[in-house]
Amino acid sequence: MKAWVLEQISKVGEGSSPLRMVDLPTPTPGTDEVLLRVLTCGVCHTELDEIEGRTPPPHLPVVLGHQVVGLVVERGPDAHLFAVGERVGVAWIYSACGRCPFCASGNENLCPDFKATGRDVDGGYAEYMVAPEGFVYRIPDVFSDTEAAPLLCAGAIGYRSLRLCNLQDGQSLGLVGFGASGHQVLKMVRYMYPNTPVYVFARAQSERVFALELGAVWAGDIGDISPVQLNAIIDTTPVWRPVVEALKNLSPGGRLVINAIRKEDVDKDYLLRIDYPTHLWMEKEIKSVANVARRDVREFLNVAAEIGLRPEVQEHPFVEANRALVEIKTKGARGAKVLRIG
Repeated sequence: MKAWVLEQISKVGEGSSPLRMVDLPTPTPGTDEVLLRVLTCGVCHTELDEIEGRTPPPHLPVVLGHQVVGLVVERGPDAHLFAVGERVGVAWIYSACGRCPFCASGNENLCPDFKATGRDVDGGYAEYMVAPEGFVYRIPDVFSDTEAAPLLCAGAIGYRSLRLCNLQDGQSLGLVGFGASGHQVLKMVRYMYPNTPVYVFARAQSERVFALELGAVWAGDIGDISPVQLNAIIDTTPVWRPVVEALKNLSPGGRLVINAIRKEDVDKDYLLRIDYPTHLWMEKEIKSVANVARRDVREFLNVAAEIGLRPEVQEHPFVEANRALVEIKTKGARGAKVLRIG
């Protein structure tokens, strides 16, 4: 099979090619695994974190990609949940131990033996991949292969972030950054919290216009002051300045939820600018989002199907994996990027 592999840690920039196309043996499913013929795979900023070494794979080379939509073509001897020919998805959570207190409580995302698709094991930037059937999800028929891919990470982690806000309908919500996850959260809020106004902070004018088109009541730059103090804010940016800027817009008792696997060090000195009375006083909270649990993926796929949520998608052919990654790094994207593989 053809696959894109990461062979060394490197910086991503204009003209770079961090991945190499190679021929690999088609994997064989283990006892409780299924073999998928990959149809599409979303391109995520977390792949940049892997490539640039902020969350490095434990071994190289490795096949990246963790928003995978494919068809079951073979099953291991103990795999019976899905029929051959079924369309399914694989998310960032590839496996967990199933025995620890976190797994027992449904928080496998915190499991010490958590394994990530496309980092700890080979992922979906390939024509085929294997996955444990217990960590595979049916894709609702209402979604195309391309639409389904961003739901598995950007959408599911956005759903978890929204739940962690502890928001009441009618309270105000801020979204800092407006990419693959942020635009899906805005669509979710309009259904789950119909009386909640959404305020968007984004660095690009095009992103701010996009947010207003989708129903945001206000959109400003990262450093702007919102018209009202916000009960909750979700940050999806890869850097530190937006976190500090967001805290000054948070109301007393409000919660900032940081939805990021890692933060880049490019502006780490911004943390030194945190002023306790301005940014943290009055019982403000900061909550991180760690990975995603199976419950998040299952529930969000059902919610997205029920409300007809359609992510904004830019599709790339399989051969353009490097181009898609470079564009996310240097230009951002309107919505999500997806590789068409099958």
